[in-house]
Amino acid sequence: MSTPAYEVRVAEDPADREACFTVRKEVFVGEQGVPEDIEYDAYDAVALHVLAVREDGVPLGTGRLLFGEAAAGKTGGDDSVGSLGRLAVSQAARGLGVGAALVRALEDAARARGLAAVDLHAQTHALGFYERLGYVAYGPEFPDAGIAHRAMRRVL
Repeated sequence: MSTPAYEVRVAEDPADREACFTVRKEVFVGEQGVPEDIEYDAYDAVALHVLAVREDGVPLGTGRLLFGEAAAGKTGGDDSVGSLGRLAVSQAARGLGVGAALVRALEDAARARGLAAVDLHAQTHALGFYERLGYVAYGPEFPDAGIAHRAMRRVL
């Protein structure tokens, strides 16, 4: 069985950014019931977004990286730590390695910016996924958009 071909790239043009937002809306708003007015925020304008897209142009997944001042509130003010977030993979693409490829692309972008580590807030059902990628949970469980989360970090 062959795996469908896809690429992961930085979403630099408006069409790629829109594709990122489309996947997020499908996953977070549609599947998980996150209110649309809190799914999109001011950080979207300054974040680095990545997009996984199938060879026929269908968007499969997305994620974003905050760094510098934008990440400070999520990383305890440590300039050497980035914040990975809004990782979403469309239902049809789950199990194909898209999520891991997105995380690795975001980590590569963090390294390129000289960051020493990446933090994220993982939904508790996804802890095992991130642990397999080298992330370590810390701190107590907390709610975000009505969904249980834990903070996690990976030193790069």
